[in-house]
Amino acid sequence: MAILILGASIFGGVITTVSFSSWGLAIASSLGAAMVLFAVLLTAHKVRNTMSILIIGLMFGTVTSAIISVFTFFSDAEKIQQFVFWGFGNLGNLSWNEILVFFTIYVIAIINLIRIIKPLNSLLIGENYSKSLGVNIKKNRTIILVITSLLTGVTTAFAGPIAFIGLAVPHITKLVFKTSDHTILLPAVAILGAIILLVCDMVAQLPTSEFTLPINAVTSLIGAPIVIWLLLRKKKIYL
Repeated sequence: MAILILGASIFGGVITTVSFSSWGLAIASSLGAAMVLFAVLLTAHKVRNTMSILIIGLMFGTVTSAIISVFTFFSDAEKIQQFVFWGFGNLGNLSWNEILVFFTIYVIAIINLIRIIKPLNSLLIGENYSKSLGVNIKKNRTIILVITSLLTGVTTAFAGPIAFIGLAVPHITKLVFKTSDHTILLPAVAILGAIILLVCDMVAQLPTSEFTLPINAVTSLIGAPIVIWLLLRKKKIYL
């Protein structure tokens, strides 16, 4: 998204065309998410130490921030403002065309996700058990990677990089329902995540004020204490 928004000032042409296209935004964001996920998976495959993976993840973040800083330096004020406001997160200001693109990609991703619920449940017991049931591990990992990239990319493109929801809600749902069955967890995470996000958006709207807070600030202020509480309450929580 930084390349699309800030790069329009530098490269123009194709970048500008893509940045104003709903499908262009969704595809570009999904590709970006896929690249990050692929890098994480490759790192996890090569490096087994958790601390090393965390450090490498921080380095990825540092490199990304450096690239964004370079683009920001060469961009004009209008594009920088657009990028900053996008980074705040926003559930409104979407056209019907953007909603249609979001809905189309979301439905396709969810349908394919439902098809792999059983393989996901079998993986909870272990890869060897899954293989004994005839589950194609590589194929399902690829499907998971593609679905995750699509959902993450299209959501981030149109709503911004909203913090906390994707990180904490699955674990809150797991603690609430006390199950690892994806048949229950998948719809529960979707519903609970939507409820929490809408509550945060209501707080951000400030009914008694004419101002609207960045939803990212609200989700972080509400989410951070919850995550800390979960970590203190649960001796072992697998993020």
